[in-house]
Amino acid sequence: MTLLITEAEVEGLLDMQTTLEAVEGVFRQQGAGLATNRARRRVHYPGGQLNVMFAAAPEIEAAGAKAYTVSRNGARFYTLLFEPESGHLLALIQSDRMGQLRTGAATGVGVRYLARPDATTLGLYGTGWQAESQLEAVAAVRDLSRVTVYSRTQEKRESFASRMGERLGLEGIITTTDRPEEPASEDLVVTVTSSKEPVLRGEWLRPGAHVTAAGSNSLLKSEVDRDTLRRASLVCVDSREVLGLEAGDLLAPLESGTIMPEAVYELSHVVAGLHPGRRSPEEITFFASQGLALEDLAVARIVYDRAVERGLGREIDF
Repeated sequence: MTLLITEAEVEGLLDMQTTLEAVEGVFRQQGAGLATNRARRRVHYPGGQLNVMFAAAPEIEAAGAKAYTVSRNGARFYTLLFEPESGHLLALIQSDRMGQLRTGAATGVGVRYLARPDATTLGLYGTGWQAESQLEAVAAVRDLSRVTVYSRTQEKRESFASRMGERLGLEGIITTTDRPEEPASEDLVVTVTSSKEPVLRGEWLRPGAHVTAAGSNSLLKSEVDRDTLRRASLVCVDSREVLGLEAGDLLAPLESGTIMPEAVYELSHVVAGLHPGRRSPEEITFFASQGLALEDLAVARIVYDRAVERGLGREIDF
């Protein structure tokens, strides 16, 4: 039997701490050569597009794909989870909330392995739905002492600060600003916007900062400028396969020779201990998070197992 698991059920089955552990674990497997991932592929058509990404992680008995459409009516996400050995389709899972959590968790893993151990202040660009899990994940791996939030709309950034402060117990710690250079002065900097033009300039960064660019997975978008990459001593992606396909933040620096392709590393190699990561407190480190099907499968496996344990989901007999 195959389980159909809805968004409402995912909400009750998943939390950030579990998602962080799952994403970190699958990064480690990827770095050790025990899991494989294929980059997102897109089909465009009038009024929208279809996106498909797939992977296999035998160590957690997971293989499958995430497919989603984007149109003027919004986005719809679905994950197919297979059992690798038998090939059985274990579950079809609605995956919007699941994707939000795993995107935040990838940022949290990057902070855990690339940021300075004493980094406790966060500058956040963006106040949308994805920004919520970015803040939640960073707060889960660091004891934050200050969060500075920037977006173009005062009402949205103040609403975000109030809502997330209450939800995460960060009242009095989250402040907002209408000056885009202010968040860049923090220890940790996260961009998670839909902007096609840079919202972060490298000249604003302080030595020792760790930057995560999580908002762009298109060659047509770049949240950070070329100077950000020029100043970075270590540049990581979640998969080198995305170079030239996505990662718009890296396109101009690679095309201009600001950075070389050989100088771009996979975060999984740092997690697996194959690359040392940060070498000094003064270095600026950078992580371009594009999103991996491996992350989706790691989380989907947890959702499926918990649904079975709790008797949730609707059985479908194919």
